[in-house]
Order: sequence, then structure tokens, then C-alpha cells
Amino acid sequence: MGSSDAISRQEGGGQTKVPVPPIPVSTRTLHGEHGLIDLWTAIKPLATIASAMNTGAHPDDEHSAMLAYLALGRGVYTSSIIATRGEGGQNEIGCEQGSALGIIRTRELEEASIMSNVTLGILSEELDDPIHDFGFSKCAQETFRKWGEEIVYERLIRKIRELRPDVVVAAFENEPTTHGHHRAITLLTQRAFHDAANPEIFPQHADRGLLPWQIKKLYVPVMDNEDYHVAVPVGEYDQTYGASYVQLGERSRFMHKSQGMGVHYDEGPTYNYYRLDATVVPAQEKERDFFSGLPYSFADLAEQVAAKGGAEVAEALHRLQDAADDVISAYPRFAEVARRVHRMKALLQSAQQEVAIASLDRETKADLLYRLGIKDAQLNRASAEALSLVVKIKPETGEWVGGQTTTVTVTAYNGGAIEVEHVQLRLRVPRGWIAKPLTPTAFPRVSYNQTVCTVYEVSVPADAELYHPYMPPVLEVEVQYFAFDTASTIRVEPEARVAVLPPYALTLTPADVVLNTLHTNETIPVRLTVKQYRSGTSTAKVSLTVPDGWKVQPDVVELPFSFRGETKTVAFTVQTTAKVQNGKYQIRASVVGGEGAAEWGRDVQVIEYPHIGRTYLIRSAELNVQAFDLAIPEKQRVGYVSSGFDKIDQYLRSVGVNCVNIDASEIQSGDLSRYDTIVLGIRAYAFRRELIDSNLRLLQYVENGGNLVVQYHKPEDKWKPHLAPYPIFIGESLIDWRVTNEQSPVRVLAPEHPIFHEPNRITAADWDGWVQERSIYNPSRWGSEYTELIATSDPGEPEFRGIFLTARYGKGTYTYSSLAWFREIPHLVPGAFRLFVNMISQK
Repeated sequence: MGSSDAISRQEGGGQTKVPVPPIPVSTRTLHGEHGLIDLWTAIKPLATIASAMNTGAHPDDEHSAMLAYLALGRGVYTSSIIATRGEGGQNEIGCEQGSALGIIRTRELEEASIMSNVTLGILSEELDDPIHDFGFSKCAQETFRKWGEEIVYERLIRKIRELRPDVVVAAFENEPTTHGHHRAITLLTQRAFHDAANPEIFPQHADRGLLPWQIKKLYVPVMDNEDYHVAVPVGEYDQTYGASYVQLGERSRFMHKSQGMGVHYDEGPTYNYYRLDATVVPAQEKERDFFSGLPYSFADLAEQVAAKGGAEVAEALHRLQDAADDVISAYPRFAEVARRVHRMKALLQSAQQEVAIASLDRETKADLLYRLGIKDAQLNRASAEALSLVVKIKPETGEWVGGQTTTVTVTAYNGGAIEVEHVQLRLRVPRGWIAKPLTPTAFPRVSYNQTVCTVYEVSVPADAELYHPYMPPVLEVEVQYFAFDTASTIRVEPEARVAVLPPYALTLTPADVVLNTLHTNETIPVRLTVKQYRSGTSTAKVSLTVPDGWKVQPDVVELPFSFRGETKTVAFTVQTTAKVQNGKYQIRASVVGGEGAAEWGRDVQVIEYPHIGRTYLIRSAELNVQAFDLAIPEKQRVGYVSSGFDKIDQYLRSVGVNCVNIDASEIQSGDLSRYDTIVLGIRAYAFRRELIDSNLRLLQYVENGGNLVVQYHKPEDKWKPHLAPYPIFIGESLIDWRVTNEQSPVRVLAPEHPIFHEPNRITAADWDGWVQERSIYNPSRWGSEYTELIATSDPGEPEFRGIFLTARYGKGTYTYSSLAWFREIPHLVPGAFRLFVNMISQK
């Protein structure tokens, strides 16, 4: 029976069909590396029919300790639904921003969810999805405008109908001090409590086989431990895992490395508190847990079914309860657990048949069949873990191209004492692909310490879709086998990503260019790096397409390739016109390879970190050119102390600033006076330890005539007011001390100050075109010695006057700025460049 099949039965002389919602089927790599813990994680949910969902806006919003308690401790079928992929945040492990950062955070969230045995759903579906992290928002209304309220609401309702949670827990309260994205998701979750059960809301979901679903309870978190209904004991210690649920939750949070998440907690009592926000069952002043008044076990479910006249079904459910208890009591004896799991599988099939012929209403039957379908998927996983059946997919290479034929090896290893019979290894590929077995796919039996193997020849169609980091894997193996005369099926995906890539990857260097219109007839040197992903020899003809009136030399370059993975680089020179107007331009790379026609080239950005593996971002091979006038002082030497989270130093060099990076030894003992200006990168005090110890040297550098520019810091970044020559206190509140509207009007407070005149004259137009935000982590107080340079605010809020502060100190100048330079400069915002150059040119 397929997961979305309809169950037919005879009723009143006619046949009716009960629609069964699609059963989510997870695929994961089976390694057999964590035997006893993996076995316990697999069998713990077998005795529990309850389900819960946590909703949030960004990766890391999930209540990790609570999820670990429910999924790992209680065995509840638990899901986490996150709206965005975090692409608007910051990156603490590299320089990726935007879509590339969203890919990293998605993979981190996926790995974190696997660690907690949580089913993950993300509402954002595409790289340029309307549901995206556009940076900090102070209200839900702005979030709805940018996401599209109907879009995000439809996807949330869809996830609720897919996963059918009994209990939903919002990650945040809807209150004014909370991020607008958080508030938006909480508001929609509260609405969905009622609307998900209404068939007139998004009726198109019926075409997907999704039925209306009534959430039974909705909770929101509270900080006050007196105003709560449920206290979740996340501090309980689980001897099987050797940790408390807080500690287990933090293990998953450590996967969010790009956000610097994860805290080491000691053992001891800890609680998370939640208030009941809505319910369809009688509420109590204090509840035992989320599931008070709801069926939690097969026995609870049997009691409800019996009351509706389903005595035979109730008896079948009681048998399943006894069988589940027997499975758990057999732990940690693998062979005995396997035997009892397969006994429970047989009983489950009988229960499904009883439901099919029972005289129960359609809604009850659909609910029962869905819950039993979830249990069937869990039993399949438990079977593989108890039998120590390890399945692997081993492609010849993980990087494919359209039109390629390659081989994939599928292996199944039996590490347990029970002989597995009638094993079939089926490789599943996308529609239009061909997977042809070259060796047998069926094996009569697999004994202890034996491996069986099937080799498939896989043909990728020439028009195969290129790799999409948010789509399911293109390869999946379905393994069917028998143990104890009962069939089981598991699905496994490759350990590493398999990606269909373009035959040639074209990377333009630089990726973007500032064209200074103060100089005429500028040439732009462009390097084009070409990597062949196809196999064998070939010749690629590459060229650039430039704006009208511009010229490029050479016109076309032929590059011979001998093997897959070979990389070659060619240099082009782009000649602009005599007078380029201020504005945006593009240079594009194209390629002709083999017998193919010309096409726009694609760049393949490889994203790889140890905790998330390798993934890819495929995009058009384009070089963005932003033309504007920019005066650069001559014979100026700038030292940049990078924290590793921004590329401003690289952009300064690209426009002709003599900017060099300063290492730790030079900060501690070098001659700083050789720099006209020293710039500290974003949050530098948090990640360059030598800065704290050497801060007096920096202040002496200013006192002796140097120009020190300090970019924004968070309060927790080891920042102390005395690090500045005159105190600067950073605002503590996450929401209050920032300007999130990138178009907020800017009022210049010191119009005659040289920073607005030398070497570039700053006008109102220089505040146009900014992206994502004006400023973050603004100072709340500062010494009177500082000159307040600008004032701005979000609509309806008091002005911030401490965003841009500068002061004379001794013979030199100290400037502290919480303007979002690290976002504006990489986006080639002209005014940001002009003002930053002025800031580093002060004397």
C-alpha cells in the first residue's frame, strides 16, 4: 500500500474511499556508527502516537532543549517548521553572505534536526524566494509586506496539514521587543490554529491529498515561571544519552556554527515554561505536559476509538501498545529487539486492515491511518537499526553533468546476528533518468558480516536540471528485505551530495567592480577561470559580452581540456567608453563546448565546511560594474584589522586604496605609526584577542596623530566603554538600538565637518540605494567629546545621534561607526564607498 493510497471498504452495499494524507518518509544515511544510541532513538517513538510542532522564523529559532526532550526523551513525533534560511544574517565562519549564507545555514539546520531526531520543514523554497531573511525587522507588518502574507500563510497551513501535529509551540511571543520576523510567524501560527481545520482555507491543498487538520493545542513561551501552564523539565538527565535534554539541545545548536551558537551547560534542574494560547480540549490551570487531555499512547487512542464504536480497532491498538512496550523492554539486545519489531510490523498491518473495514467516520479513519503510517515508517527504521543493516550509495563521482553516463554502487551490509532474506536494492532516480542494473539487484539472503552489492549504470539526460541546494537528493536507494517472515523497506540517501553541474563552470574575477568615473577610458582587467566538469577531452570557446559601446580583447578564446576537473584561466581586457555615466552595468561570460550552442555561462561556487559537507551555489557568470565618481587620496597607507567576517579591505584595495592587513604581531609590537589610518573590522575585539591587550597601543597611535576607525560591535563582543578614548556604551537591547529601514532619512548634524567634504563631497544622494539596514548595535551613551555626525531613525521612533561619532584625541582622530558598512560596501553602494573613503582620510 502506498503512503497516499486510498483505503476502500464496503459500507451500506457500496464502496467508499477514505483519503489518507501522504505519510512523510524520511531518508537518511545509515552508518551503524552509534549502535546503541541509534537503536534507542529509533525504538523510543514506537509506543507514542502523539505529535508536536515548533514554528520559528530563522535557523536557530528552534527550541532545541524542548525538541530534544520531546523527540529523544519522550519519543514524540516532532517537527520544526522554519520560515527563512537565514540569508540576511551574519557569518562567523567565513565571508559568504546572501544566498550562499542561506545555503550554509540550511545545511546547519538540517544537521541539527537530524541530531535531535526532528522532522524539518522550511517555508522558503527557492534561492530568491519571497520568504527570505531581509535583516532585522521591528514589526510584523513590514515582514508581511516583504514576504507576502498570503504566500507564507499558505505554506505554513500546508506544512500543518502535511505533518498534522497535535500540539504546536510557537518559538516566540508576539510582543513589541521581538524581531518582526518572529512576530509574523507567531501571528500566522495563531491564525492557523483555526484555519488549518477549515476546508475553505486553501482548498487547493486537497489536490495534494492534504486534508484539513485541527491542531489541538497551541502554546507560546513565557519567561515568567508563574504565568505558565506547562513546565518542560529540559534539565532532566537521560542516562541512555549521557546528557540532559538541555545539553542534547545544545549539541544540535553547536551545528549553527555560522551564528556562533552552542553553550556548554552543567547538569542540574532546568525548565522551559509555556503558556496555553488556544485549545480545543478542556484547559487546566497547570498541566502535566503538552499532551494533557490528548491521546498519547496506543492505549489512549484505543479508548477514543472504542467510544466511537470501533471495538475491533481498539483491540488492535491495544495489541500494538503491548508490542511497542515489548520492543522497548528488549533494549539493548539487538536480535531480540529486531524480532519484536517485526512482530509489531505484522500487528501494524493487521491494525491497518481493521481500520479499513471498520464502521468509523471518515475523519477518524483518515487520522488512524495517518498515525499508523507514521508508525510503519518508524518501524522500518527501527528494523534496520536493530538488524545493524548498513546501506550505502557510492557514486563514481559526486559531480555529474547532463548527458553523462556513470556508475553508482549500492551496498548492504549485515552487521547483526539475524540473517536477512529476499534483499532487493533499487536505485531511485528522477523522472527521465535511466538507472540500469549491471549486476543482480536481488539476493536470497545476507548473513552476519556479509555485504551484497549492486552496480547501476546511470544515464543523466542532457537537459537534466542543475543542482538545487534546497531540493531532495537526485539519488535514493530503496531497500526491501524480509526478517522473521515480515517485509521491511528503508530509504537511504548518499552521505555526500550528488550534484548535476554545468559542463563548464565560469568564474569571473573580480566578481564586481567599481568603475571610477573621475577617470575616462578606464580598462577593466578580467580573469575568467574555466573548470571542466565533463569527462574526457574537449574544447571550450569562451567570450565576454559587454555593455554597448564597450570593447573586449580578445574576442573569443579556445581552451582545450583533457580531463574532468581541469581548470584554466584566461585574461580579458574590457575597454570602457570615453565617458561612462554613473550607474550599473554587467559583463557576462558565455561558453560553447563540444557541439553545443552558445549559452550564458554559469558560475559554480563550492561551499564546504567540515560540519555540513560540500554543497554548491550555481548562478549566472556575471561581473557587476558600479560606476560612480570616487576621489582617493594619494600616498595614504591604511592598515586593516580584519575579524574575518567582512571583505571591506578587499574592496578598498579594488578601488585603489593602499590597504594592507595587519597581523597580531604587528598590533602587539609593530610600528603602527607607518599607517595613516588603522581600521578595525566588524566585531574585531571579539575575534582578535590581541586587540584587548594592545588597546593602549592603539590609543597611543591616535594620540600621536593616527586615524583610528572602529566599526560596530555587539555588547557581548568583549566591548568595554573604556576601549574608546572617551567612553562609548553600546545599547543592550536587540531591537531598540538599530535602524532597520535602509531608506530612513538621514539628517547631517555637522554639515561643515571635513568627513562630509574631503576628499568627496557628500550629498543627500549618497544615502540612496543602501541595502537591508542603516545601522546596528548603536551606542546608547557616549562622551561629550565626540562630534555627532548624523541622526536617523526608523519611522515613528526617536532619532539616533550616536551612529557616527568622531573625536580628536591628542594629535589624531578616533571614529566609531555602527553604520552597516559590511553590507553596503559589498553591494557597491556609491555613497557608502565615498563616505568610507572620507572616514579613512581624516587627519
